Amino acid sequence: MPTFDIRDHGATGDGTTNDAAAIQSAIDAAHAGGGGTVLVPAGATFLTGSIELRSNVELHVERGAVLAGSGDPAAYTARLSVGALSAGVVNSENDSALALITANGATNVAITGAGRIDGAGRAFIAEDLGTIYRCPNQRPFTVFLIGCTRVTIRDVLFTDAALWCVRLSGCEDVVVHAITIDSDLKYPNADGIDLDRCRRVRISDCEISCGDDAISLKTCEEFPDLGPTEDITITNCTLQSTSSAVVVGVDAIADIRNVVVSNCVIRSSHRGLAVNLGQEGSFENILFSDCIVETRHFDRGWWGHGEPIYVNVGAWHDSVGRLRNVRFRNILCRSENGAYIGADAPGLISGVVLEGVRIELDRWSRWPAGEYDRRPTSNGPEVYAHPTSGIHIDTATDVTLRSCEVVWAGTDPLFAHAVEAVDVEGLVIEDLRGTAARPDLEPVLIRTRAADEERYPVAVPMPVMRAAGD
Repeated sequence: MPTFDIRDHGATGDGTTNDAAAIQSAIDAAHAGGGGTVLVPAGATFLTGSIELRSNVELHVERGAVLAGSGDPAAYTARLSVGALSAGVVNSENDSALALITANGATNVAITGAGRIDGAGRAFIAEDLGTIYRCPNQRPFTVFLIGCTRVTIRDVLFTDAALWCVRLSGCEDVVVHAITIDSDLKYPNADGIDLDRCRRVRISDCEISCGDDAISLKTCEEFPDLGPTEDITITNCTLQSTSSAVVVGVDAIADIRNVVVSNCVIRSSHRGLAVNLGQEGSFENILFSDCIVETRHFDRGWWGHGEPIYVNVGAWHDSVGRLRNVRFRNILCRSENGAYIGADAPGLISGVVLEGVRIELDRWSRWPAGEYDRRPTSNGPEVYAHPTSGIHIDTATDVTLRSCEVVWAGTDPLFAHAVEAVDVEGLVIEDLRGTAARPDLEPVLIRTRAADEERYPVAVPMPVMRAAGD
């Protein structure tokens, strides 16, 4: 396969000149010749605005090379209306989002190499609020591929994302392998990998550390004709997030199904393994297995509250779909909060199994405990005060806890039952190991909510500034 060095097409590599035209020239030449490798050579920093990949082109960032996004919004010619910064709903009044590396309808495309791609996030910070940045809406996705087939992203180091780092919408037959995403943990909406309406995707052996969700599966509003998200495997990854490490949802107006997450290590995250259904799509056949999860409390400006396992079905806007057949198997958790399973109403959640799940509850952060976070929701408070149980289930059908264990490694006056279940139909508990946090409490509390009982009795005041998305 021929190689097209971007220097031969006029790229300067001085770190200050916008080399986008030269890089695009090399991409277009490779495509015109039937395909090839576009080389970003070692030893230089190539500043660029938007570039568009073509079919049969591999963008190879050589070890020692830097492809750096511009800090000037005017350098980005690829602009799209998205719902990422407006509660999952496309708002024409918002500034369009930008894109650094994009493609539309391309086949057999790749981004490879051991070099670095810099998303220029530091140039898009309006204010440092201590635990989170306030950022303008108009900032770039690092990679945004739409409707592409046979996509490979391998070995690259991505740094300083300003928005979702790797976003794939409507892509099929995708391999993402051994990439590293290292973004600022205070940067909101800077997800690691987002799969939106994608099919047959394999993510493996990746290291991701970022402010918002490390890996997120979606079916966003802006591409209604691109179908569901299905047939996804995620394995052998190490993840850290100020929000959720792995989340199925929330931006989902179409179905997500057939998802396997295995052999992952999650460290110091706000949520661990999450299924969060808030819109009209329905989710089914989701399996998490053989993972180690560490989650902690953090500032309420970020969604999540230390849950190692989180399953929630609640309307973000007007309506919500249904969730069925979700399994968590062989999960070892150390966390400041327990597992949470809850829904707005009966019939929305069915067929959830926790098997071989060990939850060790401790306290090591300075942030408030005794709270559950239901964001995003339009039904009741977003965060409400409640004692912390090892596993808390509220309004679900056909839930099985098999060979699970709850261990109280620390003391806290808000620690409570091993299991608390409220309005759960068809609950099965087999071989549970664990006691309540205090001898005056029952290890397992199963009850039906009284007709006049407040479901969320104490709403927790929210901060003025919060992340725009989970």
